[in-house]
Amino acid sequence: MENKNAVKVKGDPVTLIGEEIKTGQNAQDFKVLNTNLEEVRLSSFKNKIKLIASVPSLDTPVCDLEIKRFNDEAAKLSKDLVIIFISMDLPFAQKRFCQANEIKIVKTLSDHRDADFGQKFGVLIKELRLLARAIFILDKNDVIKYIQIVPELTSPPDYDAALSALKNLVK
Repeated sequence: MENKNAVKVKGDPVTLIGEEIKTGQNAQDFKVLNTNLEEVRLSSFKNKIKLIASVPSLDTPVCDLEIKRFNDEAAKLSKDLVIIFISMDLPFAQKRFCQANEIKIVKTLSDHRDADFGQKFGVLIKELRLLARAIFILDKNDVIKYIQIVPELTSPPDYDAALSALKNLVK
C-alpha cells in the first residue's frame, strides 16, 4: 500500500508504504534490533500493554523531547506497560543517545535492517527510508487500541491524546 499526503515533511507530502492498519485489529509481529544487535519481536513483550512510538531519528529536537516526556510521564502509569521507541537509527546511535540522556525506562529499537516494523505498521517513508512520527497503543493481547500518525514529521505528537488513551487502557 502507498499512502500519499498522509504525512508531510516541512509542508511537502511524502509517501508512506506498508500495511494500512486500524484500531481494533491485531498487530502483526515484527522484528527489529535492540541496542545489543539482538533481534526483538513484538511477541517479546507478551502480556504487556505497549506504547510504540515510531520516530524519524532520536537525534532530532522533537524526538528528543518526545522520548524524554514518555520516559517521565507514561512510565509512571503501570508496571504492565512497556514503552518502545522505534527508529531507523543504528543500534549504536540509540545506545549512545539513551546513555547520554539517561533514558532508562523506554526501550529503543532499530528498524534499520529490514524496515519490518515500518512496513507492517504503514509508517515507512518511501522517499527518505525513515519512519513517520506515530504512536500506537496495544493492549496485552496486541490489539491496536489507539493510532496517531502525526501529519507533519517535524511536529510533536498530541501527547495529551496519547496519554489519555493510555490511561484509559491501564485502569
